[in-house]
Amino acid sequence: MADQTPGTDAPATETLSADSPHGTAETRTPVVPDRPALEGLEEKLHAAWQAEEIYHFNEDTERAQVYSIDTPPPTASGSLHVGHMFSYTQTDVMARFMRMSGKNVFYPLGWDDNGLPTERRVQNYYGVRCDPAQPYNPDYTPPEKPAKNQRDWDAISRQNFIELCETLTVEDEKVFEDLFSRLGLSVDWRQTYRTIDDDSRAASQRAFLRDIHAGNAYTAQAPTLWDITFRTAVAQAELEAKDHPGAYHRYPFTVKDTGEQVFIETTRPELLPSCVALVAHPDDERYQHLFGKTVISPLFDVEVEVKAHGLAQPDKGSGVAMICTFGDMTDVTWWRELQLPTRALIGRDGRFSRETPEWITSEQGRANYAQLAGKTVHSAKEAVVELLKAADLLDGEPKKITHAVHFYEKGDKPLEVVTSRQWYIRNGGRDAARRDKMIARGKEISWHPAFMRSRYENWVEGLNGDWLVSRQRFFGVPIPVWYPLNGDAEPDYDNPLLPDEALLPVDPASQVPAGYEESQRGAAGGFIGEADVLDTWATSAITPHIAGRWEKDNDFFNKVFPFDLRPQGHDIIRTWLFASTVRANSLNDSVPWTNTAISGWILDPDRKKMSKSKGNVVVPTEPLEQFGSDAVRYWAASAKLGADTAYEVAQMKIGRRLAIKLLNASKFALNLGVTEGHIITDDAGAQVLTEALDRALIAELRTVVDQATKHFADYDYARALQLVESFFWSFTDDYVELVKDRAYGSRGDQAQDSVLAALATTLDSLLRLFAPVLPFVTDEVWRWWRNGSVHSTQWPTTSGLESVQGSAGMLDSVAQVLSGLRKVKSEAKVKQRTEVVTATVSAPERTLAHIDAALADVKAATRSRALQLRPQTEAGQHVVVTEVELAEEEQPAQI
Repeated sequence: MADQTPGTDAPATETLSADSPHGTAETRTPVVPDRPALEGLEEKLHAAWQAEEIYHFNEDTERAQVYSIDTPPPTASGSLHVGHMFSYTQTDVMARFMRMSGKNVFYPLGWDDNGLPTERRVQNYYGVRCDPAQPYNPDYTPPEKPAKNQRDWDAISRQNFIELCETLTVEDEKVFEDLFSRLGLSVDWRQTYRTIDDDSRAASQRAFLRDIHAGNAYTAQAPTLWDITFRTAVAQAELEAKDHPGAYHRYPFTVKDTGEQVFIETTRPELLPSCVALVAHPDDERYQHLFGKTVISPLFDVEVEVKAHGLAQPDKGSGVAMICTFGDMTDVTWWRELQLPTRALIGRDGRFSRETPEWITSEQGRANYAQLAGKTVHSAKEAVVELLKAADLLDGEPKKITHAVHFYEKGDKPLEVVTSRQWYIRNGGRDAARRDKMIARGKEISWHPAFMRSRYENWVEGLNGDWLVSRQRFFGVPIPVWYPLNGDAEPDYDNPLLPDEALLPVDPASQVPAGYEESQRGAAGGFIGEADVLDTWATSAITPHIAGRWEKDNDFFNKVFPFDLRPQGHDIIRTWLFASTVRANSLNDSVPWTNTAISGWILDPDRKKMSKSKGNVVVPTEPLEQFGSDAVRYWAASAKLGADTAYEVAQMKIGRRLAIKLLNASKFALNLGVTEGHIITDDAGAQVLTEALDRALIAELRTVVDQATKHFADYDYARALQLVESFFWSFTDDYVELVKDRAYGSRGDQAQDSVLAALATTLDSLLRLFAPVLPFVTDEVWRWWRNGSVHSTQWPTTSGLESVQGSAGMLDSVAQVLSGLRKVKSEAKVKQRTEVVTATVSAPERTLAHIDAALADVKAATRSRALQLRPQTEAGQHVVVTEVELAEEEQPAQI
């Protein structure tokens, strides 16, 4: 089973064959500690792995040899939680398997320091705020302590802010690196990046410019979801629906020609001055006579038309709705499809325009609007309701409800829809052909588990617009665009000024476009710089390009791209996974990776998602200190991909018990005299297996290796672990107990050599099979008796064992006899070493044949003088032990 890879685990001498039945060639003498323990293994072995450069990616390679992983870059300024241990362990298990399978594994790790969490942390830590209009100060030093009042914080340039970010996140990243190292991640720590460093900003801006040139990115004035707290646009993928209290307000519009009253019911009465139409379903007979007619709005006396549209819901409210610009995205759809005018009043600050709009012309209407001007949405709602009551227009009391409202995923106030100029990347939201292309791209990717692809497809099919990528934040990757100004100092948005890619990264807020001087900024005939930054997902979406050195070292990029694996959580399929697919499609006409492994969430013991707000989050250092890294990894690797998994201390205890048992069982085998020279590597060596039970063990091992390999290749590491673990416990609890006597040489050299070969071959394979999940304990044991590290070896194969003829099920059959006699002794309350004078074993004929072939081992293990084998007269499935006579226990001598 041992491979012969030079410089890894190749024995310095020949291994066991028929011509060397005792392993007479010189072999390494195992060095086994007297009291092996798990404590201290993480620190010791991590240092060894780093010194031995075991996980370094070899750049002198071909694409076919490479297995590249687009590792999720954690937010270094965020909090550590058990979810990090869970999902990153699952990725590492696959990385280790692929490395042992002969792949040159490219396993980088980035740090996501581009976004609100980092911005807030830097602001609060140093007492500074980012102002892109400020010039860069290369000598800037932040205050020793931040000022108590934010108004007194230093305003610094974006470049200075980024430098502070990089300084602070070094410490944050060290905490994560320590955790990941302790956890045993086989990351190549030379291959790291930050999503806000120069290389990442340059790559992000290059990708954006390429999309502009290809027509995949464009700017437009359009209705945009807006968070008034963060003062930024929000993309569809960043929405979160939350239950929010509201109330239906019922009031009438008046038909211009007839005076008929048409009642609407709305939760947004404050948008009444923004009304551009009423709408009802075309099949709603109550309103069909009104389609095309003009009605007059209450309070503001604005004439609007009654329209028909299929999205109107006859059973909601009165069945007729007020279309305003804009209350929600349904308003946007109606506005666009019905070609309605724009009457937007809510600004980016979340307040109503201080100017009375031109479409309100009546004296009373203008007076009424004056009571809303400059108010927040909440205050304006109260004012409109009071005006309706005062005019006796409110029909009944408002009906209180709770309904789902869209929030920014990081915000705490409902989103508004404001009209603003933004940048977009085409993603299929407005283009059926492109949408079909993105669906097709999803089918090019192998999904693990397969059902997760439906989430991707459902998201793509439900898109209602292109990807909004501009953000009104100070910190982030600047959009690399300037706009020329005409003679009236008005920007020409249709003809942006773009930098040469060789100059990237650039910051239009502090740098000037080619052919201009700084003095021309904002002046007629001059230019202005784009103030917005790119959505963090726009940069995160090209992590394969950043890690793969796209357009920086294309020879390297072609060796790793498209990547082989994207591991991630199911909650960001709609954001990170889809966005990455969009960018690779437009930039490379490719998928970004060929496989994606989707992890589930971590739940508390009550099956509730862990979150800070619920107070049920577990700090990852606690289980690591209590149970050890291998035990925590065992818990994570026991969970299938895509499955939400409870945080289970009991599972970690099982993992720790498994690791300890592996130490002790290995110590026992090696102390028997097992060496690497006993490992069977070819058919000739397999002839040493003279005993039926040994051949049966190797036959079962062969099956386990084949099945575990298949499951790992299918990304079903949890099933592989289950199979290997089950075999291991059978090996230690049954086989080892059955052969102890023979292993000590009680039946001669030939029988002893047979068991030593079986023990060595099985131990060799088990250490390799467990290595991806339990990297510390397996490497500790490996180094007791082998050269190098188990993680530099090849994955076990059945090569050299094909000729072993073992009876399937023999070990289980014999183990049932062992268990039966143990039970009899326990019930008799005697020691297990008590002799069995005689016993009868009943079983089916085939099972009896197994027992008979290993009878000498059974008798020795159970201290039985005679065992009578009796075929079962009736069909049975189990071994039955009866008519047991136990010898009397010897009494201690009296003194």
